[in-house]
Amino acid sequence: MPQIRDESLEKYREVKEERTQLVVKSNDLIQKARFQLSVQEQKIILYLISKIKPDDKDFIHQDFSIVDFCKVCGMDYDSGKNYKNVKDTIKALSDKSVWLTLESGTETLVRWINKAWINKKSGLIKMRLDDDMKPYLLQLKARFTQYELFYTLAMRSQYSIRLYELLKSYEYRRKWTFELDELKRILSAENYTLFGNFKGKVLDIAMREINDLSDLNVSYQVIKTGRKFGKIEFSIALKRDIDERMRTWARIEEAINPAQMSLFDTMINP
Repeated sequence: MPQIRDESLEKYREVKEERTQLVVKSNDLIQKARFQLSVQEQKIILYLISKIKPDDKDFIHQDFSIVDFCKVCGMDYDSGKNYKNVKDTIKALSDKSVWLTLESGTETLVRWINKAWINKKSGLIKMRLDDDMKPYLLQLKARFTQYELFYTLAMRSQYSIRLYELLKSYEYRRKWTFELDELKRILSAENYTLFGNFKGKVLDIAMREINDLSDLNVSYQVIKTGRKFGKIEFSIALKRDIDERMRTWARIEEAINPAQMSLFDTMINP
């Protein structure tokens, strides 16, 4: 029993360490990219990016198991549907691209992943990011944003993750204003033509999740142009109070893996 307990505790610590790995992206990829990915698709991409080392000069094939990926992301890793769900998500990712705006104003289409393999028997996945992503993810010295993978894991809205990293990239400014149409375009939320729908289905949900589940405190005000809602000004502040940060960490842990938290509590407080 003690050996099983020690092994379980060690595995839990490994999962915790993976969750705190840094996601580092060029600001151009965050601020000038236009793409639409589901929550699951975003988490796979962020998981891959979090495995990049600061001194990496090339992308390598990342090997990981479906079970480990699910544990890190707080998904039900015992579900028999995981293989199919992850396989379908990787297939969808391989068919998707991202539009990036270059300094010249030219837009270029870039793929997310280069190649993927999955073994049904072992549950192992091998994936590699596409080479076109290198300038935006490798050897970044300036104009980049970094955050812990942990702060995206409990988010349930695709817009929350996207808006979080967007506001995180402007955190040092404390305030940032977007044209409403520009923000919709960046979030791939142009289908919400009525402001009330955009506010209720996209903005307010994302703001709630960012405030509850990330290292940022954010708020916004809408600026009218004549009678029309024209701009949105965000106020952005890093959570510095340790008690507030601990409450945030507890909410994330509870959301992504309550079962593992209960097991861990039992192991350290028998």
